[in-house]
Amino acid sequence: MTRYRIEADSMGELHVPENAYYGAQTQRAVDNFQISPLRMPRKFIDAMLRIKRSAAQVNRDAGLLDEARCAAISRAAASLLEAEDLSAQFPVDVFQTGSGTSTNMNVNEVLAHIASEYSGVDVHPNDHVNMSQSSNDVVPTAIHCSAALAIEFELLPALRELEQAISVRARECESIIKTGRTHLMDAMPISLGREIGAWAVQVNKNTERLWYGRKQLCKLSQGGTAVGSGINTPELFAEKFCASLSADTGLRFSVNESFYEGLACQDTAVAVSGELRTVAVSLMKISNDLRWMNSGPLAGLGEIRLKALQPGSSIMPGKVNPVIPEAVAMASAQVMGNDATIAIAGQSGNFQLNVMLPVIAYNLLQSIELMTSCARSLADKVIADFVVEETVLRRALAKNPVLVTALNPILGYQRAAEIAKEAYASGRDIIDVAEEMSDISRERLEQLLEPARLAEGGLPD
Repeated sequence: MTRYRIEADSMGELHVPENAYYGAQTQRAVDNFQISPLRMPRKFIDAMLRIKRSAAQVNRDAGLLDEARCAAISRAAASLLEAEDLSAQFPVDVFQTGSGTSTNMNVNEVLAHIASEYSGVDVHPNDHVNMSQSSNDVVPTAIHCSAALAIEFELLPALRELEQAISVRARECESIIKTGRTHLMDAMPISLGREIGAWAVQVNKNTERLWYGRKQLCKLSQGGTAVGSGINTPELFAEKFCASLSADTGLRFSVNESFYEGLACQDTAVAVSGELRTVAVSLMKISNDLRWMNSGPLAGLGEIRLKALQPGSSIMPGKVNPVIPEAVAMASAQVMGNDATIAIAGQSGNFQLNVMLPVIAYNLLQSIELMTSCARSLADKVIADFVVEETVLRRALAKNPVLVTALNPILGYQRAAEIAKEAYASGRDIIDVAEEMSDISRERLEQLLEPARLAEGGLPD
């Protein structure tokens, strides 16, 4: 049976589990918000712990917090940052008070409890751990800090890894010519390497956009406290806080141009979510291309063969499915949905405070995590070792009636269309039909219809 202790806050006493480091306000949140099994992400809690540690150090330097309490708060934060599992101590539902006050107080109470044990002096969650702060600036700062760290040290490296993997395969496949497709229908020839290389450019452009978004996230409104005015903060608190957090994390944080803007809206988070949505769109496009190219092996395109990772059917023996591209497509759909949630939440900046901060934090960090994992999965389990079925590509290319496009400047569109229709109807190679239906020599047709030349574009020589 769970044993309890009595804790009190400004509203009175209540029972808290005996082994919990949190106190009365956290327990009230647990009792009040029984909406979902979702909890604030570990990265978000870690960011809040770093915020509390940096704030304590700035308050100490300002002469507001004594050395013993500062050291105890810093030590408590360090111990929690190193802990493998914090879930039992941070039980508040994502769907809580819109400012995230419950999670802020949860962190304050846990730190105060552990710090008091370390120091042997009373460390109060509001008076000491939350000194010079408000939930209204801590939570927006934690959103920016956690997202910036996750993008810089996890997502951007994963996207660069994917871009590199794609670029390697693109170079390997540069000389392989295949039938291009528009509207899913046969089109002019294209280098497989260049088709693949376009994916690398997509990923690269996403990296550039996210790098800019990460820079914007590094602008913090810590120091705005309740409404943006900075009530109860010492002089230069914001500047010194950013310097401390920068030293702690390895990212360069700076003071936002307006605390009022930073608390009243979440436009930067909305913009970054949009950039993550674009990553999801790109990865879904790449995944679907891979699925189509891998389709078959007999009744589909069969242009490439993805590595077999697991049986594909519980009833059809020998069936193998493109499981990683399918998983990436589903994760991408989730990110697109997260972006819609964040956009709606971003509209809830009522006067001086956005009141959907926890759900913005949850969805933003989930999107970053999903895209990080998807990029690495595509790079390591799909792009690196798919096999090109060159025989299939050559066979389809030889019978592609659209090759006749190269004869337009010589025969005209109408005459070329007649040749294409006959080649398609008879199932014969386009060069054989063109030789019969025009006065162009076989040798010249071989030059004009050479797929590798056509893949380079331009007019015939």
